[in-house]
Amino acid sequence: MPEHRSSPRTPMKCQVKVSHPAIGDILVNTRDISDGGIFLLTEDIEMPPIGTILTGQVQGMPVEAPVVQLEIVRVEPAGVGLRFVT
Repeated sequence: MPEHRSSPRTPMKCQVKVSHPAIGDILVNTRDISDGGIFLLTEDIEMPPIGTILTGQVQGMPVEAPVVQLEIVRVEPAGVGLRFVT
């Protein structure tokens, strides 16, 4: 299957705090990131449907990371693909 992404993925492992009224605040790990979005490993967590806007913040940084808005655009057995909302 051809790759149609506008931004290449970069493997990245870090912890992200994701927040939404349907799930509360949860800590999950990343699989990869690109200029356009991030993939979160959520295999055993019931996530809201595609199109839902969440907030996310990288944890464990030397300074507090910004809180960003993320839209769920893809759901897989291993987790969810999110795009950065600008």
